[in-house]
This record gives sequence, structure tokens and C-alpha cells, in this order.
Amino acid sequence: MADESRIEELRLRLQKDPGSIAFAQLAEEYRRAGRYRDAIHACQAGLATHPGYLSARVTLGRALIEVGDLDGAHRELAAVLGLAPENLSAIRGLAEVHRRRGELPEALEQFKSAFELAGKDPAVEDAVRTLRRDAAARATPAPAARPTSPTPRPPEDPQARRMTAYLSRWLEAIVADRRARLYGARA
Repeated sequence: MADESRIEELRLRLQKDPGSIAFAQLAEEYRRAGRYRDAIHACQAGLATHPGYLSARVTLGRALIEVGDLDGAHRELAAVLGLAPENLSAIRGLAEVHRRRGELPEALEQFKSAFELAGKDPAVEDAVRTLRRDAAARATPAPAARPTSPTPRPPEDPQARRMTAYLSRWLEAIVADRRARLYGARA
């Protein structure tokens, strides 16, 4: 959680010098505190003066995700990746946009990039596991409450089954590639 005294210190610094790049720090502190609208406002105001400040664009994208503006977040994060293709925070943010849209192959593609850049990062590994679980959940209907009379089971969704198979193969390829990179031919 963000420190309110730090937020106040940064806010006062910006009042004294509105052109300061401290807006990015303030926006990130707002975002960490869950004050997403304040973070968005601080980023937009500061980016009007400093449009090339990429970390502020990442903060803006991450805050936009939290308020549900996935199109805006996608625009910001894609713009960052256009200039800095290895920006791990932007890659993770874009993966989250795709995940929230239900675009699991695109999300996995972004997480694969993050996985390759971050190395053994538990957060990335957890995100891949979560995506795999989400895909499996789509393929397998949730158990219903016990019916009083037997009801026929709905047919399994073939598209969901194909998606799960695709994602499983994709994840296996990522893991195999990672092992080969870490352990060489011994893997």
C-alpha cells in the first residue's frame, strides 16, 4: 500500500513545479494505493508535457486496466512496446489486457515474451498457470448443483476443447524451450 505522506510530498512538489517529472512517481503511488482515477489523471496531465515518458505510459496503462478501459490500456501499452519492445511491465500489462478480454492465445503469447525476458519469475509462471486453468475451465463446464431429477449433460464445447489443447501444447513448448535454454541439451 502506498504511503499517504509520500503521496502528499509528491503532490506538493508538483504544485511547486508543474513541469516536474514527479508526476510519474505520484501516479504510481496513486495506482499502488488503489486510487486508479487519480493515477490516470496525474499521468494524463504529466504526459501532456512529457509525452515520451514511457514508465508513466505503463502506469497509465495499468491504471486503465483496473478501471476497465481495456482499449485505452491496450493503446498505451502497445505504444510503449513499439518504442521499447523489451519493457517487461508493458508486456505483462498487455498480457493482462488480453486475459481480461478472454483472448487467451494472445495473452499466452505476451506471457511467453515476459517469461523469456524475466527468466524464472514466479509471477509470470503463476500467470501462465492461471491462463491454463482458465482455459481448462472453459472446456469443462462447472459442476451444477445436484438436480432433483436426472438431466442430460450438455454437450462439451468443441471450441473450448480445441482451445485447451492448443494452450496446453503452447505451454509445453514454452516449458521445453525454457528448459533447453537453462540446461542445454541435457533437458
